[in-house]
Amino acid sequence: MLREQIETGLKAAMKAKDSKLRVATLRLINAAIKDRDIAARSEDRCEGATEEEILSILTKMVKQREESANAFEKGGRPELAEQERAEIDVIREFLPRQLSADEIEKAVAEVIKEYDASGLKDMGKCMGALKDRYNGSMDFGKAGKLMKENLS
Repeated sequence: MLREQIETGLKAAMKAKDSKLRVATLRLINAAIKDRDIAARSEDRCEGATEEEILSILTKMVKQREESANAFEKGGRPELAEQERAEIDVIREFLPRQLSADEIEKAVAEVIKEYDASGLKDMGKCMGALKDRYNGSMDFGKAGKLMKENLS
């Protein structure tokens, strides 16, 4: 399970006295998961965050850091951008392999064919199918753009 992998990674990083950045990033991941656990308990889900929710948290963290790194680059702060990218590398260790642009194109085409989608009105169900199949391993921003181009 992803939760155990992250906790094991944190313990190993602390024992090995890995870089402060790695330990801090793993602690941030754990904190985000615990926040989601608390929210789940308030919804009467005692088991806490699901695997899909954890994948969603990790994906969101990567996206936030990519945006921050780009902003730091534009602001002339390359050292901060590099730190954000280093955090992204740590987070991505726990995500499934990301699909390439060609694989995303192929997956979009498959879903469009499978649902016999013909216009933008079908985009929601097609994107939903992609999210069910490729949660955590696909950039849905790129997939949505491709989907829109193919359906319009």
